[in-house]
Amino acid sequence: MVNENIGETLKKYVAHLVEPVSVYINWAAYDELSDNIRLDHDIAMRQFHELVRLKENGVKFDYYLMDAFWFSKNGGYREWRKESWPDGPEEWYKLCDQHGIKPGLWISTNLRVAGEEYWFLDSIPEWDDSLSVDGRSFCLFEGGYLPHLMETLKMHARNGIKMFKFDFADFTSVTPSGAKKYAPYEAYILNKNALLNAISEFRAEFPDVLFLAYNGYGGYYLDTTTPFVECVDPQWLMAFDSLYCGDPRLADSPCMNFWRSKDIYSDHMVKQYHDSNIPLKRIDNTAFMIGKTGTCYYREKKAWKGMLLLSLARGGWMNTYYGNLDLLDEKDARFFAKAQQLYLPFQRSNSIKLTGGIPGKGEDYGYLAYDKEGMLLLLVNPSQEYLEIDLSNHQSNADRPKKNILFNDTGFKPYFKGNKLKLGPEQLVLIGLGKYSNENYHLGEEKDVKIPVAMKQVDVDFKKKSNNSLQGQFDVTKPGLYRVIFQQFLPNGMPCRLSGGGYPNGTPIDKLEILSVQVENTSIPIAIKYDKPLWSGLSWAVAEFELNNNHKGASCHVEYNVKNQAVELIIIGKLYSVNY
Repeated sequence: MVNENIGETLKKYVAHLVEPVSVYINWAAYDELSDNIRLDHDIAMRQFHELVRLKENGVKFDYYLMDAFWFSKNGGYREWRKESWPDGPEEWYKLCDQHGIKPGLWISTNLRVAGEEYWFLDSIPEWDDSLSVDGRSFCLFEGGYLPHLMETLKMHARNGIKMFKFDFADFTSVTPSGAKKYAPYEAYILNKNALLNAISEFRAEFPDVLFLAYNGYGGYYLDTTTPFVECVDPQWLMAFDSLYCGDPRLADSPCMNFWRSKDIYSDHMVKQYHDSNIPLKRIDNTAFMIGKTGTCYYREKKAWKGMLLLSLARGGWMNTYYGNLDLLDEKDARFFAKAQQLYLPFQRSNSIKLTGGIPGKGEDYGYLAYDKEGMLLLLVNPSQEYLEIDLSNHQSNADRPKKNILFNDTGFKPYFKGNKLKLGPEQLVLIGLGKYSNENYHLGEEKDVKIPVAMKQVDVDFKKKSNNSLQGQFDVTKPGLYRVIFQQFLPNGMPCRLSGGGYPNGTPIDKLEILSVQVENTSIPIAIKYDKPLWSGLSWAVAEFELNNNHKGASCHVEYNVKNQAVELIIIGKLYSVNY
């Protein structure tokens, strides 16, 4: 729970963000890191016109932020990339002003290189005396880099830029001379204080410009298994309006619906940040991402409605929306607008709180939005079991007002039994209580997520076939659909996430996690959702397969092999019979 004393201390740092804002960020409409789609004028302006179309259909957008690599490699953030913007950004500036949209820009805090090999930024003479020992970053407390950068930001602010997204930070960066004087922790403090002071000075001149903090500002993003520790420094809220809690990726919670595991990841990270004393309204959950690029796993707009509701229900004032807005039609726009209109008043009044357990542990959890007239309770079951949830554990009122289901995944129909709710495996549901139980607030169903109407574990004795291979066998007593789940762990019990890299040259995960089903030496087709490169990795495999009357009485063999691992893994398997 957020430390109340820290919460009181941080109140003085929110004056520049006085209400929730909606920010479109064009990353995922292109992708220069886990794909090879480069940002250019045409992509950026196409998405701008789509933003205007959605805005005219009621969707709230306040900002359009031009994400990474808009700039010339050797222009010190003062020149736009000429091959992508031959006529410069003037058209974008003009249209933003014309349509009441505030423009924003992405900035690397001090890194010159993404990952190991993508060098996206050259030094310029004004920065050379800040170059780090390895040349990969710039020191913020020595040399000319930070003063020059802040003057550059002031130039952009004078041209109308109202938001900066700070990414790719290395606060251990030191110059060759500094490396002889400062330990890494000392360098961290000096770099941190230099940036805090620089942004404070900037705000004195431009108090209406917002700052977003991304990679490098704390947080633990790698898995959803590690116990929570206070891993985010609340002092960053002195400079930044919001702190993001990780690029959307898959949780360590196995799900047949690929996209629900991604929802669980973002929910887990929001809880982690909240437990690190970051108020909900200052957490940018960064989870709404639609698109046709590798960064969002070529999702397009699959299961986007539940993703949108969760992104709003999490309570952050920095509502960020990424990717291809052209994927959303007019009917989608009406849903989008209605969801925003439902949740933004609760955000504005800080009337949202976390409820339930820890997402990564498979415990039911959710978000409670409340006012004097009623409540919205959004719940998620991240497990593979049917849960009977006592709603009194998720709401503060004892009167148990009238309630109604406003939105749910298709398939299994959640239902009330008194003050208890039956919820299916991997299922999301939005409940309206009191005033919000009215049918006017009904939002429909998530047709891209189908929940089994029945699911029962089958007793199978899974045994190791080799170091990183597990095999199970069972006699087919009845035909039907089956779901098999495997999870792999390192010897220390932590999840083993496999990745063959991102698009376009990455190895699909199903080539690293080999799952096969056979009946009497005949292969049975399996349905999987992870047959694609995943830059962020995956620690599980889930598949469904069907056995027919011809297989009755035969022996079914299920085998799982994890490739290219030097250590012996712990692999766990489970099998369920499933009925949709």
